[in-house]
Amino acid sequence: MVLWSKEQDKLPDIDMSSGDIEGTKEGGPLTPVLVNSNCLVPPVMLSKGPEEESLGSGNNLELTEVPNGDAADDVERSEIVAATDCRANAKGQREEDALLENGSQSNESDETSTDQSPEPPPPLKETSFTIGLQVVFPFLLAGFGTVAAGMVLDLVQHWTVFKEVNEVFILVPALLGLKGNLEMTLASRLSTAANIGQMDNAKNMWEMIMGNLALIQVQATVVGFLASIAAVIFGWIPEGHFRLDHAVLLCASSVATAFIASLILGLIMIGVIIAARKVGINPDNVATPIAASLGDLITLSLLAGISTGLYKELDNNYANPLVCAVFVALCPLWVLIARRIPSTRELLYSGWEPVIIAMAISSVGGLILDKTVTHPNFAGIAVFTPVINGVGGNLVAVQASRISTYLHMNGLPMGDPNPTPRKCPTPCATFFGSSVNSRSARVLFLLVAPGHLAFLYTINSLRGGHTMLTAVFVSFYMVAALLQVLILLYLADWMVHWMWGRGMDPDNFSIPYLTALGDLLGTGFLALCFHMRWFIGDKDSSLGN
Repeated sequence: MVLWSKEQDKLPDIDMSSGDIEGTKEGGPLTPVLVNSNCLVPPVMLSKGPEEESLGSGNNLELTEVPNGDAADDVERSEIVAATDCRANAKGQREEDALLENGSQSNESDETSTDQSPEPPPPLKETSFTIGLQVVFPFLLAGFGTVAAGMVLDLVQHWTVFKEVNEVFILVPALLGLKGNLEMTLASRLSTAANIGQMDNAKNMWEMIMGNLALIQVQATVVGFLASIAAVIFGWIPEGHFRLDHAVLLCASSVATAFIASLILGLIMIGVIIAARKVGINPDNVATPIAASLGDLITLSLLAGISTGLYKELDNNYANPLVCAVFVALCPLWVLIARRIPSTRELLYSGWEPVIIAMAISSVGGLILDKTVTHPNFAGIAVFTPVINGVGGNLVAVQASRISTYLHMNGLPMGDPNPTPRKCPTPCATFFGSSVNSRSARVLFLLVAPGHLAFLYTINSLRGGHTMLTAVFVSFYMVAALLQVLILLYLADWMVHWMWGRGMDPDNFSIPYLTALGDLLGTGFLALCFHMRWFIGDKDSSLGN
């Protein structure tokens, strides 16, 4: 504690932040008194150094202790206020003691509040084995779900609505891609929120659930409507004729399928993420594969059933427009709910670009499917299209979700104005690096070959499709599948970091692009396989008829 002489009233403010005590000539010398731990006050004086002859030199004053006794009387220009008993300064002492006590209590309370505040859950320690163990079962479940979807598509391609309204085939990749545009994006967004502790509070969790469900319903309705327009355009350009009743049928079927499928899959995703977090499993590893496993089957079954039912009502001029009007009329309600939740308010305005562009990319894949499956020699492509597209989209969604979570937990602030320059990664850095993301990329890539062999064997055992699994076809198919996933995993590594550096949340932007590119690459490579197989003379056998 420092007690000043009574002349301090004449002094200006003193800056003690740097350890120097400054004074002015008008104020006179300063005479502090230091109180020691025994409550005695040894007098100290301020002596003027030789450099202080002029005021312009900085007026640095030096603290010098004056011994108790007669030596204190020899000091000139200073009046020493010395208290030999702490009771003489009881008021000041009590004030200082109170300040010290409050400071001690403040420090203790800060430590206590720090200890009691909920800390975000630590990142899960994952080795290659744990990553593979958590991913393999959802991956196989998703793969067999795509096999079931392929069997359904192989069956329904012979239905009347698919034969009479060929543009329905263009809708298939676009609507199946909704699981990547909406459900997988939802799963990635909520998985990241769960991993960083934003869903530990029940109120926050339910707000996020309601806002995200409302958001994907709006997006599903709009994307379904736009997908039907794209299907009409892609069907009209090659053929040169347009039928209004078919266009309304496509619109009603697409909007209804997208809305119902997104609602069902969204509820399933939310349940899976909450359950995975409670049992200590990384939601990034299981949520997106389960979305893929159920998404294709549910969406394709709904599309086939709804389009068939509406096709039977084609002569009724009011049924199809009424279906469109009902689902479009519900959009303002979902918009109102999504706007009330802070976590989805921004996405309601900024989350459209990736969804719409991804839908357009998937529609190009649908055009390839339409032109290939309607060829009498390539009818067998239908059963394999959901499988190769689903597996590729599933694996790249897992990787993108994992990289995004890693950046949220360990990376630089999103959109940092002075980020560390990151060059475009090389394939060696993506797949053979020492980071956890490279490790997961290797694990996911190694799942491709055994997974596809198991799925091909299942299709062959069920005698699905119109294609014999010859050695030539299996070789072409495996090369196409491996090349597709290799490209997608590399693009995921580049795209997620690129978006992060530009302030774009990868959870909302990367997965739609990646899964849409997976649909385009998968369908294109598969069509190329059938053309090459036909070119070298490895003919199909009419299986499954």
